[in-house]
Amino acid sequence: MNKLQMVDLKGQYEKIKEEVDNSIMDVVNSTAYINGPTVKSFQTDLENYLNVKHVIPCANGTDALQIAMMGLGLKPGDEVITVDFTFAATVEVIALLNLTPVLIDVDEKTYNIDIEALKKAITPKTKAIVPVHLFGHVSQMDEIMEIAKAHNLYVIEDNAQAIGANYTFKDGRQQKAGTIGDVGATSFFPSKNLGCYGDGGAIFTNNDELAHTIRGIVNHGMYERYHHDVVGVNSRLDSIQASVLGVKLKYLDTYNAARQNAARQYNEALKVSEHIITPSTETHKKCDNSEGICDTCDCHVFHQYTLRITNGKRDELANHLKELGIPFGIYYPIPLHLQKAYKDERYNEGDFTVTNQLVKEVISLPMHTELDKDQIEYITAEVLKIVG
Repeated sequence: MNKLQMVDLKGQYEKIKEEVDNSIMDVVNSTAYINGPTVKSFQTDLENYLNVKHVIPCANGTDALQIAMMGLGLKPGDEVITVDFTFAATVEVIALLNLTPVLIDVDEKTYNIDIEALKKAITPKTKAIVPVHLFGHVSQMDEIMEIAKAHNLYVIEDNAQAIGANYTFKDGRQQKAGTIGDVGATSFFPSKNLGCYGDGGAIFTNNDELAHTIRGIVNHGMYERYHHDVVGVNSRLDSIQASVLGVKLKYLDTYNAARQNAARQYNEALKVSEHIITPSTETHKKCDNSEGICDTCDCHVFHQYTLRITNGKRDELANHLKELGIPFGIYYPIPLHLQKAYKDERYNEGDFTVTNQLVKEVISLPMHTELDKDQIEYITAEVLKIVG
């Protein structure tokens, strides 16, 4: 059996080594390291893949979120609603811009934004909603867009974990995650479903005016060299990273299909336990699937494969896996509303019942494109030994 890894970047690279190496060397030979033709080529290819008018590459996924909010012209004190159960970057950029983060609970099945909690959180100061497509599962965008329209709010999709996922609307239309709201942001961190070999990110929008503003922001506020028309930052995707992404984009659907197949195998092996809740792919009732993987809409691309251990043995399982050298992750061990940087007297523990339960129960197993049947059988057998 091959060595177990949380993410097997080397195994993935070896299958596309010649293409990647040649693409990198083309950049080195051209010496066009910043905003070179490779960046522009990748940008166009990603626009075509996502069927979105504008992709603006940037330096990383956190910058992508921050720049998206800057581009929308949000002002200090404006309230931005997002989820309590996510990585800190989502709320970090809200705070950095002196906006007011409003954290709410998540849905107990999908771990994405809770629609009823969202409705209750809206005030006259609310200006934007940031749904996080957590672990690769697209949020309930039908409802979110309806709520945003009714209250004249912006929707900023945090798509760092769900690139390539398809959202199927209730009327049957499909659209790529990250392209549904006013603006979307993604990360190309190496472990992502579409990852580069360093840091990278991108912003998506169909709004021409917003795209123009964002293109200035990512480049020191310049549209013409040394003419600074807006307040900007230095956040550019370098050409070598774009060259890697340009190769890997061709395989993204294959990579996501491999993750979904691994998830099916995990689900099949673990369904015997009444103490394990495997990932749901229900986005709305129309695309619910009793087998747990929705083949029709691809609404979950499994950036992580995250279980809930409901009999109190999550930490015992974690220790067992650690002793065996089986990688795992606990995403996330502390809710954002309890993090020192984001504590706020406005929050009541009763408003975060799902999140507070999830942090005690979740554990993520290895998930990547190179997982094989033997590895999954070994991992799941060891999980069941402890959980029962």
